[in-house]
Amino acid sequence: MEIPEENKKRIYQTLCVLLIVLSVYFTVKIFSEIKKDSLLGESAQPATISFSGHGEVTAVPDIANIYFTISKDAKTVKDAQAGVADIEKKALDFLKEKGVEDKDIQTANASFYPKYEYRKAVCPPIPMDAEIAGVTVSPSSSYYCPPSKQVLIGYTANESVTIKIRNTDTVGDIIQGIGITGVSDLNGPNFAIDKEDTLKMQARKLAIDDAKAKAKILAKDLGVSLGKITSFNENGNYPIMYAKSVMMDSASERAPTPAIIPKGENIISSDVTITYEIR
Repeated sequence: MEIPEENKKRIYQTLCVLLIVLSVYFTVKIFSEIKKDSLLGESAQPATISFSGHGEVTAVPDIANIYFTISKDAKTVKDAQAGVADIEKKALDFLKEKGVEDKDIQTANASFYPKYEYRKAVCPPIPMDAEIAGVTVSPSSSYYCPPSKQVLIGYTANESVTIKIRNTDTVGDIIQGIGITGVSDLNGPNFAIDKEDTLKMQARKLAIDDAKAKAKILAKDLGVSLGKITSFNENGNYPIMYAKSVMMDSASERAPTPAIIPKGENIISSDVTITYEIR
């Protein structure tokens, strides 16, 4: 069936109009993308400026942590562990007398391992005019026969315990008392703040206020206006402890521990960086 000439013209006109509409659409689309991508001289990303701020708060520590280890050698694992258990009981009984609760006493590690010793057997005296490897040797002395061998001589049992002391005024007495129960070594105290979250929030608020104050001053000096905040970063919240630690070794003579150990102050700090858009 042949399409009438008049209908052909209408179809042709319709296609031309459609092509024009599509051309206009894609031209506008491309122009918009070019403008967005700053190919016409406009900035794709807004100008920004960053400011740092520091904040810190101080507080007197309200807890102290100490750490001690018990170590015992014996011929058998059972005897070594029994020796550790005996000293541990003395230490725990003492801590209970001082008001330390069970929830504040934690075993950090318990282990045992064999102890070996390398030994070389002494060979019997050499007979008169004996030859070893074709060489005549003197019978007047003994000699060591290789190779050496590893000999099991016993076992070592260890246990490590951490203690949280909530009454910091008793730290000196507790350290002194634990030191004479037979523990192998004693470390501490490490003074800390039991609940630091509130102090961390306060330090962060001070750091943010510090950064904002700097931003206002510098923006005024530069003659720019601050826009919205584009990024925020925080570092810090690290407690700084000024109190000294006491270390003891069972092999050395223990010096008397003062009844009251200075706690000093802890500093909780925060450092932030705030980035603003500028106009």
